[in-house]
Amino acid sequence: MQKRLLSRISEKMQRIGSLRPLPADAIKRLHEEMRLLHTYHSNAIEGNTLTLSETKLVLETGITIGGKALADHIEATNNARAFDLIEDLAKGGRVIDHVTIQEIHEVVTAGILTDSGRYRTHNVRIVGAKKTPPDWSKVVGLIDRLIDEIAESGTHPHRPPHPHPVETAAFLHHRFVEIHPFTDGNGRVARLLSNLYLIAKGYPPVVIMTQDRGKYYQCLRAADAGDLAPFTDFIARAVNQSLTLYLAISGGADELVPLKELATSTPYSQEYLSLRARQGALDAVKIGGVWHSSRRAVARYVEDL
Repeated sequence: MQKRLLSRISEKMQRIGSLRPLPADAIKRLHEEMRLLHTYHSNAIEGNTLTLSETKLVLETGITIGGKALADHIEATNNARAFDLIEDLAKGGRVIDHVTIQEIHEVVTAGILTDSGRYRTHNVRIVGAKKTPPDWSKVVGLIDRLIDEIAESGTHPHRPPHPHPVETAAFLHHRFVEIHPFTDGNGRVARLLSNLYLIAKGYPPVVIMTQDRGKYYQCLRAADAGDLAPFTDFIARAVNQSLTLYLAISGGADELVPLKELATSTPYSQEYLSLRARQGALDAVKIGGVWHSSRRAVARYVEDL
């Protein structure tokens, strides 16, 4: 991972640790927000047509949105239930194994696939992909190996080289979609599995935004070609953003404020700070199409310059 990203993540994890236990009502709000965001964006990446507000309505009221396919509604409720499932599994100390993987897939694809929760028994091709998934007969063995590699990644924390949990989550995510163990739903399961691993390691769940879909697939293709670094940085940025959202509930210097407002206390314009946010130099997140940062992050950026 980039040193700057690793430093930000480590510092934020320490600050969150110092704030624990977080207020119960704040945790509940964060859970509901992350559940909604993950459900909407993970499904939208795969072509679900429900908007964010429509997804919220479906999850909260169970109503059917006129003009939208029934499958879109089922995907929304399924993915939200699967998000609840991984949080429960992480709290219960469940390891990632065949049972866990198939249980998540069964929840994600219930009422959609006839082979829900079962590994594929035939070969598949992915439209537009340069790489063909492995032969179906190799799936169980490849998943066996992946399960072992994930379990071993945290066995010897003081014996180098020991991967950072974010690096392991990125590896798990990519390798799972590369194996493509199910006929469909592999992307959704991969995003849930990597979140299960992160939550179990004390990190907040991450959301891969639908507007970052192009970059997401570009980084996965680079990993297919043998370079996992871009995808690891991509996941690390998502982790950093989630940590920023979690810290914001404490308010004060970590409260998220639009850059337009923050710029007034700096020598820089809103446009310049937005540019630096897009470039990753300024620690910021985009909320509703507007860049937000904290007074702490902006002060540090100015100080570093």
